[in-house]
Amino acid sequence: MDRVLRRVPLRQIRQIACVIPILVIGLFVFQHWPVIADGGHQLLGANPYWLLVAVTVTGLGWVAVSFTRQGTVLEPLPAGRLLATQFAAGAANHLLPSGLGAGAVNLRFLKRCGVPLGRSSAALALYLLAESVGRIFLLAVLLLAFPDALRLDGLIPAGAVLPLAVTAGVVACAAVLVVAAVRPLRRIIRTFLTTALTDVRSLHTRPARAFALWGGSLAFPALQAAALVTVALALEMPVPVVHVAIAYLAASVAAAVIPTPGGLGSVDAALVVTLVTTGASVTLATSAVLGFRIITVWLPLVPGALVLGALVRWKVV
Repeated sequence: MDRVLRRVPLRQIRQIACVIPILVIGLFVFQHWPVIADGGHQLLGANPYWLLVAVTVTGLGWVAVSFTRQGTVLEPLPAGRLLATQFAAGAANHLLPSGLGAGAVNLRFLKRCGVPLGRSSAALALYLLAESVGRIFLLAVLLLAFPDALRLDGLIPAGAVLPLAVTAGVVACAAVLVVAAVRPLRRIIRTFLTTALTDVRSLHTRPARAFALWGGSLAFPALQAAALVTVALALEMPVPVVHVAIAYLAASVAAAVIPTPGGLGSVDAALVVTLVTTGASVTLATSAVLGFRIITVWLPLVPGALVLGALVRWKVV
């Protein structure tokens, strides 16, 4: 096998790598075509101007992600290639769970920009932490300002609270025991944490980097929530816009514990449930979620795959 691989020219390998994302995305779209067609039918009667605003807000989301990514490293990253990489990473993110697709693309991009592997990995971890903190912070602020916007008692059955808490505790204890028992793993984690903490301290001594990191991590979930709000307005959903934004933030936080590619399935189900708890009908909630997914996922998917293939070909990632 190794001999066969050595005989294949590097140029041909790169050409194959350019085509693979497009083929995989094409298969993914084909498998989910009924969902796309159903959502498109629901959107035919929606207000096109609000849908155009939703598309614009979605585009601004990639700009916000680019700011956050720049805020995780000290080195200045090329702005155009950084933005193109985030657009391409969005397509890759819908193939693997828990952001692994976007992480792999960005890890490769940072390596191409001269950032060492250890610091690149720390930058990816800092990005995930900042995005989670930003999302939870926005949700907490809105819930404090509008405590009646979400009926949380309808989201989690009373009998499920204790099993969920016990499961979380068992998983945490198991992770601690594994780390304590495996010495090489402790060494890797210690080195990673040392590198990450050193970079975090250095980044926060530079106001521009700190602003990019935390400003972008707050702007991205806010823009995603705004995209759902504009879809709801296009469908004339009789729910206050702040309640719709809270529904998105609550659903995305809740769905984070169920790692699926791009949040497909887990976020969708949580979004429908949370929108219903804010007062929307099941039909309108489903239509809004389908429209939101078409604009934020399906429309950019094929162009994102094409950009990813081009970035691989041009050795940007």
